[in-house]
Amino acid sequence: MTDTHRSYWQEIDFNALVREHPIGEDFVRFATQTSRNALRAHQERLFARCLDRAWRTPFYRRLWGDRGIEPGDIRSLEDIEKLPVFDKSDIMASLERAPPLGDFAGFESYPADARPPVILHTTSGTTGKPQVLLFGPKSREVQALLLARLYRFQGLRPGDVVHSVYGHGMINGGHYVREAVTHWTSAVFLSAGTGVETRSAQQVELMRNFGATVIVGFADYIKKLAEVARAQGLEPGRDIPVRMISGHLGREDKAAMGEAWGGAQCFDWYGVGDTGCIAGEGPDRDGLYVMEDAQFLEVCDIDTGAPVADGAVGDMVVTCLYKDDLYPIIRFNTHDVTQVKTGDSAIGVRFKRIEGFMGRSDNMVKIRGINIFPQGVGPMLAEHPAFAGEFVCRAERDGSGRDSFVVVAEALDADPATAAAFREILKRKIGIEVEVELAAKGETAALTQIDVRQKPIRLIDRRFA
Repeated sequence: MTDTHRSYWQEIDFNALVREHPIGEDFVRFATQTSRNALRAHQERLFARCLDRAWRTPFYRRLWGDRGIEPGDIRSLEDIEKLPVFDKSDIMASLERAPPLGDFAGFESYPADARPPVILHTTSGTTGKPQVLLFGPKSREVQALLLARLYRFQGLRPGDVVHSVYGHGMINGGHYVREAVTHWTSAVFLSAGTGVETRSAQQVELMRNFGATVIVGFADYIKKLAEVARAQGLEPGRDIPVRMISGHLGREDKAAMGEAWGGAQCFDWYGVGDTGCIAGEGPDRDGLYVMEDAQFLEVCDIDTGAPVADGAVGDMVVTCLYKDDLYPIIRFNTHDVTQVKTGDSAIGVRFKRIEGFMGRSDNMVKIRGINIFPQGVGPMLAEHPAFAGEFVCRAERDGSGRDSFVVVAEALDADPATAAAFREILKRKIGIEVEVELAAKGETAALTQIDVRQKPIRLIDRRFA
């Protein structure tokens, strides 16, 4: 009997992988010296492979066939707008149609005895029921490489001690961040996880004992750890020598975050569980560079789905050019909102730049004709020194049908003048009057669930209760 099992590592041609997606100094040369025409040719080669795999996948044959699209109709990225977008709801419907793994992976495109090893994780379930995520060995390693590439581009050094507060369990994030650091850098990795997995006080002790120099994770919890360290009599930056923070900072005040950690440099990056890393800041910290050798990013109008001009706000729709094994991703609407930055890179990188995560269009609320992204409220209030960093928003509707927006903001004092100042800031930045309720430090934790969730709750919509 012939043994047809192939290991994870046997499925990967590492030389080909790093030629297509360079890392380290090779990446810097690629990103600064490759012409836009050469980059587009590279993208087209990868896109052709993705299309071939997708057409052999029931999910895409149904999605595209229902729109009358046939093989040969899409010949290049110039035609990509002819294809419909899909989102998490389509994947969840696929899982219901063909449980437990759905019909989007493309297992059928392989001979029965040659199916590659499968990596299975799920999303966190922040916006509903957790979603299955599937990776083949090649796409899994590219996902890890892209993140490690960014860490190194941002300044990660050999011998750094990286403290990670990403969650584990079935969630993808903590695992692939660990793989990025351990497979593609020479840094030491501390997989502390969330505050539930490792208590905050214990995390601070780990960082002190092992001399953590880098923290990776979500901004809200990283800020909390600085407060915990000081409460334990430790001075971030001195007793815990953190010099670099890389995570999902959104539009946070990075200067304040760096100051909280003793002058650490802070870098933002963006990606979702399905796609891995899409874009991240470089050493110039002037927008997030899209990893265009691996990701084709469109910014599309929230209402119409049509691509918008550079500088306009819209949904991020991504095609993963490297996912040509399991679960091809072609025109996935993340429902995360951003805008493309105009102008040239100060460090000569020729890749497209975006502003980063500006909110979720499916978490956007329209109040009296104005679109409000709750995640953006914190950075707005950060310009006032009395803002203590935490908040939660409520959308409400009175008996006459009039909607209102309430911001519960933690503050360093309960002075009515502080609430008035917060209201003035929000009116100026949002464009309408909103209500402000002040809370003491820590009082919003039960609502945001910051101690138990990687992504705190920022909106409570009571209008339809």
